[in-house]
Amino acid sequence: MTQTGTEPAPTAAREPRSVLVTGANRGIGRAIAERFVAAGDRVATLYRSGDLPDGVLGVVGDVRDTASVDAAFTEVEAAHGPVEVLVANAGVTRDGLMLRMSDEDFDDVLDVNLTGSFRCARRASKGMIRLRRGRIILISSVVGLYGSPGQVNYAASKAGLVGMARSITRELGGRGVTANVVAPGYIDTAMTAALPDDRQAAYRASIPAGRFAQPEEVAGVVQFLASDDAAYISGAVIPVDGGLGMGH
Repeated sequence: MTQTGTEPAPTAAREPRSVLVTGANRGIGRAIAERFVAAGDRVATLYRSGDLPDGVLGVVGDVRDTASVDAAFTEVEAAHGPVEVLVANAGVTRDGLMLRMSDEDFDDVLDVNLTGSFRCARRASKGMIRLRRGRIILISSVVGLYGSPGQVNYAASKAGLVGMARSITRELGGRGVTANVVAPGYIDTAMTAALPDDRQAAYRASIPAGRFAQPEEVAGVVQFLASDDAAYISGAVIPVDGGLGMGH
């Protein structure tokens, strides 16, 4: 078929990118990894245990340890090239009321959720600076902006990611690197399914959308932030919470 002047020119296929998603063995991280695999990217994960989606290169490591993070990135770079998209998703909880929360429970959660994300972002940024492009996407939570009783440690760790992304943006924005935060609300995962029915009902009643999100809905936002269409978005916090936090 001949092309007329009114028809759009065909777009060239995008080259596969090297994508690293931490904690892609389950839940939101798994859905994110599957989304990038489906888009044709070269996807790897740094994880501790469990099975992985098809097409994902698994590197066992620990985000609490700088040497482990460096070794994992080195292995991924050897297989897929420099990491162009980092999704820092790995996280833990140690819930408890503040007056009963131990120093260890507070420190452990921040070491994984906040400092672990920093270790990965710092390591990824080396290759991104050389490439003069990159996407750093930090998975936070509505709790980091909204607060939650019994989760002082978790909320603090997730709120800290906002300051991290905005500082990275100011440091690396001129190098073609963006840093953004995705803040999911209640997601339909094994964790929420294990909650008592009455608690699930109470949570749903507090969400304007009236339902939990699917992990794939979070993955779609992450994929957008990693795309060329989001090249001018940096330092942003994107809530995926059905209106629960109203962007706070």
